[in-house]
Amino acid sequence: MIRSELVQKLCDDHPDLTAKEIERVVSAFFESIIGQLQKGGRVELRGFGAFSTRERDARKGRNPRTGDTVDVSAKRVPYFKPGKEMRERLNLQDAPEA
Repeated sequence: MIRSELVQKLCDDHPDLTAKEIERVVSAFFESIIGQLQKGGRVELRGFGAFSTRERDARKGRNPRTGDTVDVSAKRVPYFKPGKEMRERLNLQDAPEA
């Protein structure tokens, strides 16, 4: 699902709200998560999962086109850990029949 599909789904589920209002809500939601991660924080949505960042050390990489060695700088990358409820719902079909 892409962002526009999410907005459309919410529009279908909430006909009392305009598409612009829903787009503002979705944007505010994502901006809040990004802002918290930029500050080094963590965002936890119970039953869904948790967003955080992880540190990557500087390393030597390789240019796939030329094969030359390049320096890759240290950076923070986003990380998502799914919640227990999400994992269970994703694996319902794997549950043994009673």
